Amino acid sequence: MARNVLEMEGSVSAPMDGPVRFGAAPGMVAPSVRPRRIVFATLVGSSILALTALLAVTLSSNGISLGEGAMILCFVATLPWTVIGFWNAVIGLCLMRLARDPIAAVCPIAGPDARAPLISSTAILSCIRNEDVDQVLTNLEAMIADLMRSGEGRAFHLYILSDTNDDAIAAREEAAFADLAARWQAEFPVTYRRREDNFAFKSGNIRDFCDRWGHLHTYALVLDADSFMAASTVLDLVRRMEANPRLGILQSLVVGLPTASAFARVFQYGMRLGMRSYTLGSAWWQGDCGPYWGHNAVIRLQPFIDACHLPVLPGKGPLSGPILSHDQVEAVLMRRAGYDVRVLPVETESFEENPPHLLEFIRRDLRWCQGNLQYLKLLNLKNLKLTSRIQLILAILMFVSSPAWLVFMVLAATLAVMGGDEVLQFHRTTGFALFVTIMVMVFAPKIATVIDILADRKLRTRFGGALRVVTSTLGEMIYSALLAPIMAVAESIFIAGLPFGRAVGWGAQSRQPHGLPFRLTASKLWPQTLFGLTGIVWTASQSWSLVWPLLPIVAGPLLAIPFALITSRRDVGAAALASSLWRVPEEVSVPASLMPLRLEALKDAEGAYKPELARADA
Repeated sequence: MARNVLEMEGSVSAPMDGPVRFGAAPGMVAPSVRPRRIVFATLVGSSILALTALLAVTLSSNGISLGEGAMILCFVATLPWTVIGFWNAVIGLCLMRLARDPIAAVCPIAGPDARAPLISSTAILSCIRNEDVDQVLTNLEAMIADLMRSGEGRAFHLYILSDTNDDAIAAREEAAFADLAARWQAEFPVTYRRREDNFAFKSGNIRDFCDRWGHLHTYALVLDADSFMAASTVLDLVRRMEANPRLGILQSLVVGLPTASAFARVFQYGMRLGMRSYTLGSAWWQGDCGPYWGHNAVIRLQPFIDACHLPVLPGKGPLSGPILSHDQVEAVLMRRAGYDVRVLPVETESFEENPPHLLEFIRRDLRWCQGNLQYLKLLNLKNLKLTSRIQLILAILMFVSSPAWLVFMVLAATLAVMGGDEVLQFHRTTGFALFVTIMVMVFAPKIATVIDILADRKLRTRFGGALRVVTSTLGEMIYSALLAPIMAVAESIFIAGLPFGRAVGWGAQSRQPHGLPFRLTASKLWPQTLFGLTGIVWTASQSWSLVWPLLPIVAGPLLAIPFALITSRRDVGAAALASSLWRVPEEVSVPASLMPLRLEALKDAEGAYKPELARADA
């Protein structure tokens, strides 16, 4: 047998009203986003020109040499994401503080009747590969129990789609999910299917579901192995899909689960700060061409099946074959088919887990890097919307900017060593202004959200108070300043290795916090350390006025090994929890839906809440 299939409930029931087919997407009244896109493009374009001119003026003391011209080109390549993030944050802050209904201003879709029963069938797709079976089981059972309590459980069917290639884990999966199916057999259908052929990994896994069972359901709720969504969030998304026939993909903001990992705790606090203002601003101009993050989203199945079949990229090497970063490609194909892809830029009970330590974070990032660079072979896709094509280009630039930044730094150092002030001269005043401007732009999404939190008493309370917010934000900015150059070095080395066949596999992800061993950490992060040491040697030979802006860039790589070791330790994670810094709203007021997960970061709150337990304990 090519595949090992275990269909636990014995049969799959058709949805109550039968499969729903779609032809041309019906119209939906919404304000035109074209003027917004013109305004946004003007802001971004003029900002890039102004910053480029400022650098040119800074370097023009004795004319622009060939090396300085190359520096300017590298600088331009790093600007799009920085400038777009800044203007997204500015627009997002204006909406948060001035708009009567910020969500409606950027996502003008019909609101659902929360009391109306669901009339469609939704498949819940849990995509797993060599995961901690107990943790996946806990999350899924908690979701089932929450949906059953809502009274709408009959409208859902859980599919556990396994790509596990470890036989011991597969045996545990089969036993655990057979037991799950037996416990819920009369009320909530559960299907477990394991592929032995893991072609195209997650996207291939979902395509296999579409071929087998997609015609039985109207929607699919796509989950990662670490996903958890409360019933209230799931029902709201599905009802919005039912109320808006033109919606192809819909998701809300996804936030990190409370964690005992020091590394993940600080990271996802920073993500929480930057995400709301950034996503509000981006939704303002992207409109119906929104992004898709690949999980915690509801998909309209028929147009997805018909229009979002991913191509296998031609050629050989890491950028060929199945598309790894499938989500954004599926989004642009869904939009090409005439259906909207939208984000509700609001924090709901839609959760994920973030990597618990630096090495796992780098591994995940490099898989995204390889997947995004595959988009180079997709830029000639026909009939894409202009905004969709720009999104693919920006996804590429997200990672191309890292080697561009690194080359910029190496060129500056080389010019200084070769000829000192005679070769590399710059105006200190404009140089300082450029440095401050770039730093403000980099941190703008976080600053914008912090301003909104501090201006709103309820938000301040949810995040633990103004003093805690300010202190945590300053700590997170230091953390980000150390992390960014570490990641840039890792991405640059990886991209340099792509022509020689370097690639990232799709193995099991580490999700639990644990201390990293020194030898492994040093073997992975020695390039960053070497970069940092080289930078320190170079700065020691230069005048202080020249090198002080570069010290944060050198410090992160230099400290990469101790940074990874310290932030992976359990006792450091416990200390971060005890400090109450980087606290997220779910720790201040714990949602009842999270209590069955028994998260270590929430263990002190268990006695204060008594939510209903999973059906097996009821």
